[in-house]
Amino acid sequence: MSYGQGGPQSQWDPWKPHSQQPWSSDGGGQAPDWAALAEASEARARRRRLLFIGGGAVATVAIGAAVAMGVVSADGGDPADRAASGLPSAASLPSDSATPSFAPTTAPPPLDPKDFISSAKKDTAPLSAQTLFPGTRLTMGSTVYQKGPTADTRDCASAAAHTLPAVLTANDCTRLIRVTYTLDGIAVTVGVAVFDTEAQATKVKQQADKRSIVKPLTGSGVKPFCNGAVCRSTTNSLGRYAYFTLTGFTSGKDVTTKDTKVFSTGNDLAEFTFRQIRRRGEAQASAAANQ
Repeated sequence: MSYGQGGPQSQWDPWKPHSQQPWSSDGGGQAPDWAALAEASEARARRRRLLFIGGGAVATVAIGAAVAMGVVSADGGDPADRAASGLPSAASLPSDSATPSFAPTTAPPPLDPKDFISSAKKDTAPLSAQTLFPGTRLTMGSTVYQKGPTADTRDCASAAAHTLPAVLTANDCTRLIRVTYTLDGIAVTVGVAVFDTEAQATKVKQQADKRSIVKPLTGSGVKPFCNGAVCRSTTNSLGRYAYFTLTGFTSGKDVTTKDTKVFSTGNDLAEFTFRQIRRRGEAQASAAANQ
């Protein structure tokens, strides 16, 4: 089969320049091969897309490299190094010395009541048999003691017996206050010796022996007791005060170790005396704190 004049033509290649298309330039030839034209157009379009995609990837890589180089150039080093170098140094961090300090605002410690009953210079509250042993009776737990006579003397030795007068005199006793309480045929005399200092009262406690007793205080309805009979006595001290008890039967009989009621009576009055002296210190400490 021939295609126009001049014999058969070469096959048309759309990618070769000047290749002849599959139709005649004159109007008398056959119609164009539209299927071949469509395939050629599609091939050109695919080639252009491949070129665009390839070129875009290369451009993206180039732009990314440029940005990375710009970051490195702007930061002066690797971004990871830059992140670490951006943290403040240990020297620039605030230290404990930078923490503001404030003056302490805690309240001063409370006054010690014992300080007020340890020296005559501070122990200035009124003192008498009535302030130490108020009222007409004393209740300790469920036991009620009837209050008897009281006495107050500056001559300490005159109100003591056996070895106690010498001990009181040697330590400069300034006053001896006494009171007697009774309960069911038992009587107890309490004696409170007063000194200028705690050291003096402490020495009296240490130097007193089993025969160091206060004289029993009788009268005002209290029968004589402990006149030649065996009685129970105690000695103690608190602050500048030394205090004593002498407990026995008003019937005149001797006290034995089996007479537990005598012991409990003497212990109650010794405990009450201790509390009264301590309260004296507490009252003065409270008054001083409120001034």
